[in-house]
Amino acid sequence: MKVVNILATVHDKSGAIVRNLPKDDFEVYEDGRKQAIRYFSQESDLPLTIGVLVDTSLSQARVLEEERAASYRFLDEVLREGKDKAVIVQFDQAVMIRQGLTSSHKELQDTLELLNAPTREEAANGSGTLLYDAVREASVKIMREQQGRKAFIVLTDGVDVGSTISLPEAIESAQRADTLIYSILFSDESYYGGRMLGPSGAGVLKRLSKETGGGYFEASKKQSIADIYDAIQKELRSEYSIGFVSDKPVTKSGFRSLRVVTKSKGLAVQARDRYYAET
Repeated sequence: MKVVNILATVHDKSGAIVRNLPKDDFEVYEDGRKQAIRYFSQESDLPLTIGVLVDTSLSQARVLEEERAASYRFLDEVLREGKDKAVIVQFDQAVMIRQGLTSSHKELQDTLELLNAPTREEAANGSGTLLYDAVREASVKIMREQQGRKAFIVLTDGVDVGSTISLPEAIESAQRADTLIYSILFSDESYYGGRMLGPSGAGVLKRLSKETGGGYFEASKKQSIADIYDAIQKELRSEYSIGFVSDKPVTKSGFRSLRVVTKSKGLAVQARDRYYAET
């Protein structure tokens, strides 16, 4: 008996998080077929594994310090030492797992302080922003082996340069690892000559988040990265954990679509839209 676990967050029309909904208010569909919910809990106390993926390419050099400070504050408030774990990955022209899984706040702070962008000379010898490769590497090497709740926090301008895989392949790797992606669009407009990045970076990050069940945010003067981390923290603490056993046995491995809805009108459920069924 293989249990399919879904983490879901519910928002009302104004975007506020809705807590304390009962099990009977939820319906789950797999490939269009309604499934019986066997397991249900609110604000899950399951262990949490967080992957912080930081874009350290040259375009992010001026915003790196702000990212670093906000990331540490977030981990310090969210991570329960001895129960939760985090990993820190930086990516530019290469992908580096700078800190393996740990629940030590000190180790995480020390590692964040070491994150650095390449010099212009280094970038000229091999420029790149391997966003998609970073998502896959962290999914395959770290998240697939972990149990409980799993989420990536991705800080980047969303522009990928040089990855060996495509955006759909990056999304698939996170989905197969049952990992939510919270994307934070954080760009240095001055690097691009004062031009807004346009839909390319935002579009990429919106897809990463929507298709894995996470959330998308844009850092701005109105919403700082610290504000965004506060919003993510509230979501992680307000999740519904829903489990079901498919009514259709798995005879061939592959993706199956998921849809989670509430019977209450005017509410939106944020959850992944498919999972990988393995024989």
